[in-house]
Amino acid sequence: MTLPEAEPPPRARDRSEGQTAVVELRHVSLAFEEKQVLNDVSFRVGAGETLVLLGVTGSGKSVLLKLILGLLKPDAGQVLVGGQDLAPLSESQLYPIRQRMGIVFQEGALFDSLSVYENVAYRLREEGLKDEARIERQVREVLRFVEMEHALEKMPAELSGGMRRRVSIARAIVNEPAIMLYDSPTAGLDPVTAHTINILIAKLRDVQNVSSLVVTQRLADAYALAHFTYSAEQQGLVAVASDGGLGRRVPTHFLVLRDGTAYFSGSTDELTSTPDPYLRKFLA
Repeated sequence: MTLPEAEPPPRARDRSEGQTAVVELRHVSLAFEEKQVLNDVSFRVGAGETLVLLGVTGSGKSVLLKLILGLLKPDAGQVLVGGQDLAPLSESQLYPIRQRMGIVFQEGALFDSLSVYENVAYRLREEGLKDEARIERQVREVLRFVEMEHALEKMPAELSGGMRRRVSIARAIVNEPAIMLYDSPTAGLDPVTAHTINILIAKLRDVQNVSSLVVTQRLADAYALAHFTYSAEQQGLVAVASDGGLGRRVPTHFLVLRDGTAYFSGSTDELTSTPDPYLRKFLA
């Protein structure tokens, strides 16, 4: 996609000011050799909030997730999870912080040689849980949450793309993370299946108060997360007024990256109503 040059962007605003940030980046910059990947990026994500990361390919979206996982360290600035700066920490010190996070990759990243049950149980075993009754209870619970309990004994090759993605979500949430990272979770899926994944993301946000960062190229998915909330009664998404109505709100906002910078931060209404020519072209 070729996009026009624009005037200086609407400066990113702090959407979670006044509350404790679950994830926070402060003036983060990162380069790979001569290529500047991120430049002075700052944002905050509060408890139960969803940040949707938008931008053209190569703008630094997936790199942000790796920084939050502590897989990369910034050249400048701070990456804080639960108020703790990750940069000075060793791998052993990062481990308990990573336990609070779950990640869903674009392709699901399931182990082909393990059944659905063993794929989901893998993280519990990796963390040293040996109580088989507890493992089974937790695995069944999360598979029921994503409506995949019927596939316990199936192998990944027997599942559709959407089913594999749901099992991937189950594996990511089996240890009850407070933070979820989604790297293009609906990429390659048909609209109906993608909608199912969006329901699960909203369900985690609205039922379990999970904080999420969602990398996506699909604006329809981003808008669904911003305008709809999960209804247990209807087992799906229901529209909510932009102001939340009756004290409710849809705690989702957007960060648009451009050339490694935080070009825009705001609500869906602010994004769709912006006169900025770059963003208008991006949304077209």
